[in-house]
Formats: sequence, C-alpha cells, structure tokens
Amino acid sequence: MSADHTDPSILANLRAQLDESQDGVLETIAIEHGVTPLQVSECLPDHCRVSVPGDAFEEVMADLTTWGEITFLVHTRDLILECKGTVPAGKVARGFFNLEGHGAIGGHLRYGNCAAIHFVKRPFMKMDTCAITFFNDKGDSMFKVYVGRDDKRRMLPDQIRRFDALRDRLAAAVPQALAG
Repeated sequence: MSADHTDPSILANLRAQLDESQDGVLETIAIEHGVTPLQVSECLPDHCRVSVPGDAFEEVMADLTTWGEITFLVHTRDLILECKGTVPAGKVARGFFNLEGHGAIGGHLRYGNCAAIHFVKRPFMKMDTCAITFFNDKGDSMFKVYVGRDDKRRMLPDQIRRFDALRDRLAAAVPQALAG
C-alpha cells in the first residue's frame, strides 16, 4: 500500500502495537496491516530506529567492509535468504552498486532505488538485534545487514560500536525533520 493512501488510524494502531512490543518480522507485520515494511519501521518507537536518506548508501556500504562477518538478509514474499560473510568493497557502474568480492556475499545492487536507510535496534525472537535496513522507493526492504554474533549467539561488541558510530555520524548530518 502506498504511504500516500494509508489510513492514519492504521498507522496509529501500528504505533501503539509497536510501543508495546517491537518483536516480530517487519515484513509480516506490514502484510497484516496492509502497509509497507518502511511504514512499519517508521512506526517503531524513536529509541529503536534512526532513519537516514538513501543517498548515504555508498557511505554505509563502504563502512560495512570494515566490520568483519555480518549476516546479510534478503526478505521477499517468497524467500528469506541469510548469508554470513564479510561485505566486499563495491563500486558504481552501469546503474548498480557492484560488490566486488568472491566470497559468500556478492552481487549487483540497484543503489539508486534506495530511498531510506534505517538503523534499528530492537528485540527479535527474545534476542537483542542491530540491523541496517535499506528500503527502496516503494517502501519495500531491499536487504538488511545484521550485526554478527559469536558462537554463543551474542552480538559482537566491536560491531555494535561500529553500528552506533555509523548511525550517529550519519544522523548528525541529517536535519531532524528528515531523520524521523
């Protein structure tokens, strides 16, 4: 559903639900409420989410190359694909951001479609999570990058620091009216 045609009461009810509990698959919540995953993420409490414009795409991707092993996730109606690995360097060519590595994570990303990037810290399945979600201009999730975990399923402290630092640096450059 288009953000322009969403009944405000649906979003108000969704905000109230997410104030109570931030757990759940955002894409599933979106389907249940007839909204986009972007709208669901925007309804998360402010302490859970920071939004930056999609034009930060290349800067975020460059920073991610220094993090070590992360979980790269693509979620569509038909697939949830998780891949653990390091984010390779990339460059723009022929309308794509091309990941240049030969490891587990590679491909060609339509970076120009990225309308918003959300840094989300929230509980999911009784575990704390940190994810960077890239949203396209239709409000759908392009992909997500989750902070890596150790063998005991604890988030890696160095990556949490990197997540916080990148989020804070990018958010500081965004006027508050846009950061919501």
